[in-house]
Amino acid sequence: MSTAADSAFSSIRYLPTNEAYDRWAAVYDTDGNFLQALDTIELKTLFPRFLRSVTLPKPWRIVDLGCGTGRNTALLLAASDIEEVVALDSSKGMLEVARSRLQQGDRTSPSDLDAAQIVPKVHLEVFDLLQSTPIPAIAQQVDGVISTLVVEHVPLPAFFSQVSQMLKPGGVLLLTNMHAHMGGISQAGFVDTDTGEKIRPTSYAHTVADVLVEARKWGLEVEGRGEGEEAGIQERAVDESMVEVLGPRSRKWVGVTCWFGGLFRKRSI
Repeated sequence: MSTAADSAFSSIRYLPTNEAYDRWAAVYDTDGNFLQALDTIELKTLFPRFLRSVTLPKPWRIVDLGCGTGRNTALLLAASDIEEVVALDSSKGMLEVARSRLQQGDRTSPSDLDAAQIVPKVHLEVFDLLQSTPIPAIAQQVDGVISTLVVEHVPLPAFFSQVSQMLKPGGVLLLTNMHAHMGGISQAGFVDTDTGEKIRPTSYAHTVADVLVEARKWGLEVEGRGEGEEAGIQERAVDESMVEVLGPRSRKWVGVTCWFGGLFRKRSI
């Protein structure tokens, strides 16, 4: 399914996830990653739903789990009612890009804020979901977790067990991921322009059904029932009308379901 829109590569090299993303970090936001573009579009509706769904006492502490280059960390820092944002990633390279992005971004200065508005604190820390290291204390007993395009690289029990430990009872998880329809055909990766190699991290093609089953085992129930945008898990296929917005690399994925996302709430004790 290759097209002229894809960069040519000489061979495929598989690397541990954190090492692959260390190498990807410098070009991650500029290499035409259409799935990230699709995720950003879908978050325009899913992220406000997430904020409305967090019903625990304000102000909140929120974890950006697998924060990457800080795309969603910046969203969280701009939201009202959030006191602290904890941005975690296994890749030091991605965290450095995130740190630079947040330092250079248009953060609102205290003089521009209303007296009642919160200036969120941000903590950026290395944390690997695949290791047995303890969850950082600052990421425990939080009000919400956001994790986008991350669980593709993590076995479901490892992911949901640690998210469950992070969240307070009643806390909310926003989760998005590559759909198994796409994951059964391809996986995340990029072309290293220095070597000509296609670099691929470890990936899993998790189905929506498997995600729901595993989440429930760890006390996380999907939010929303019935039909419409407020209901359950949303799934998105690429169609012709989206190619201009998503970029040329999306054209070969027309007709393929590439993305899913939704909200989960941790059951109260």
